[in-house]
Amino acid sequence: MPHPARTRRFPPLLAAACLFLLVSGYFVVRFPDTPGADTASYFFNLLIALPAFVALVRQLGPARAAAALAAVSVFGYLIEGVGVATGFPYGDFSYGDPLGPKAFGLVPFLLPLSYVPLVIGTVAVFAGRWTALRTIAASAVLLVLVDGVLDPGAVSLRFWIWADGGPYYGVPLSNYAGWLLSGLCAAALLTLLGGRRLTRRPVRPGLLDSLLLSLSFWLGVSIFSALVFPAVLAAALLAFVVRHRIALAAAPTPAPAARHA
Repeated sequence: MPHPARTRRFPPLLAAACLFLLVSGYFVVRFPDTPGADTASYFFNLLIALPAFVALVRQLGPARAAAALAAVSVFGYLIEGVGVATGFPYGDFSYGDPLGPKAFGLVPFLLPLSYVPLVIGTVAVFAGRWTALRTIAASAVLLVLVDGVLDPGAVSLRFWIWADGGPYYGVPLSNYAGWLLSGLCAAALLTLLGGRRLTRRPVRPGLLDSLLLSLSFWLGVSIFSALVFPAVLAAALLAFVVRHRIALAAAPTPAPAARHA
């Protein structure tokens, strides 16, 4: 159980990291062609992803967490690869060069570092409070809202390119239908593989940290790219997730999962 004096505190280190990533959005927007930017993408994505990965291991145990991470990562590669190759389910798009080398020339190798933590965070917001089906559905909707922040910023940075543009800051509405579909599948995978250790145990606050870090970065990108609605949406989502993290921190902490699980 957390110390009573700390139950309502937001970790200062996490707050500092969120602020750092928000400010770093300025440099990413203003200096997109800096040498070594693709290498920096791996470094930043790894730092953002680590809190969720570590928390998932502590929540589920090493074996079950590894299986969940592998399954969601493989699914991410598959759905994104199909999307780039066929246009289904997102629409006609391709990844740009700033994200570095691509698997089979289609999907950047760093995809699991950017996508999987979002799935973990959105599922963790609802896990343990609702039924598995409601958790999966709500997580998918929240993922769509997160992409409402992420996609306009990524398009402005040419992380990926939509062939025909679209009405929402150059993004077609089909993208969000695709995110809803893929989000349902990814959330279902994580919830199924997490089992009762995810749905019936108190959720570790750290499962939300990578989502907070990612939203902070894309809030910075939105602000410094003058993307008004995505910036407002990012701020609202940050407030929502921060509030939920504080509530989780006030709840009893689950015991570490067995190492052989």
